[in-house]
Amino acid sequence: MDRIELYRIFNTVVETRSFTKAADLLHLPKSRVSVAVTALETLVGARLLNRTTRSVSLTHEGQIVHERSHTLLASSEEMENLFRSAEQLEGRVRVDVPGRIGRLIIAPALPDFLAKWPNVQIDLCLNDRNADLVEDRVDVAVRVGTLADSGLKARRIGQVAQINVASPAYLAAHGTPAHPDDLVHHFQVAYASPLTARVAGWEWDHAGESFQMAVDWRVSANNAEAYIACALAGLGMIQIPAYDVADHLASGALVRIMPDHEPAPMPVNLVFLGRSQSSRRLSVFSEWLAETVAKGIRAET
Repeated sequence: MDRIELYRIFNTVVETRSFTKAADLLHLPKSRVSVAVTALETLVGARLLNRTTRSVSLTHEGQIVHERSHTLLASSEEMENLFRSAEQLEGRVRVDVPGRIGRLIIAPALPDFLAKWPNVQIDLCLNDRNADLVEDRVDVAVRVGTLADSGLKARRIGQVAQINVASPAYLAAHGTPAHPDDLVHHFQVAYASPLTARVAGWEWDHAGESFQMAVDWRVSANNAEAYIACALAGLGMIQIPAYDVADHLASGALVRIMPDHEPAPMPVNLVFLGRSQSSRRLSVFSEWLAETVAKGIRAET
């Protein structure tokens, strides 16, 4: 087993925090993963991992090796691809994205990417729940909102404006609210978390402060498609990323309301396992993904 492979296996163990998961991800016997880490420790002359029956963690020396090995692996990948043409850049990339971003922004743009990189295959996974990058073998994911402290690498690519909208039919029946004080006379379409089923409150920012209140509802939805469909049907007001309803606003099917009392913009990040930085294929796709999503979420408001 060459030295580059030792570092690659070691990094995968670190990222998955498990010999078993690393072996599964790399399609290797667990014994080979263990032997590789031991061989690397012998090579560098230091213990790199603290091992228990339940967890794996880095030693001080292991942290140094882990950080520096990314540069080594990236340089190795770059050298291997130095003289390859676009047709020779090949392999699969698995990307996990929110459903509406996948349908409205990424899928329509993919023909241009694949025309440039014809031998790359994209597994496009649309998911309103955040996939586990290790368990689901995801290379890179788009995350909207505040990130949990998961230990994953993250790259901020922009932010998305959130707006308040309702259908003309709803407004004709209930009137148009001008201020949050008016919400006591209105209904929202409630958004229920797909993970916890908790119904979100109505939110807005004003003069640098954030506010939230409960608004009556008659129907809830746990994904963006149903949430928007209920608003179009006149079942209540919704709060939604601007890009999500740009076409409906343009056609008049939805109307923006209370523009001075809208939620704060949400951050948008790419998240990935550390090893994603050491693959030219993943690097090329991640750059394209960042640019494509950043452009797509900048809907006019």
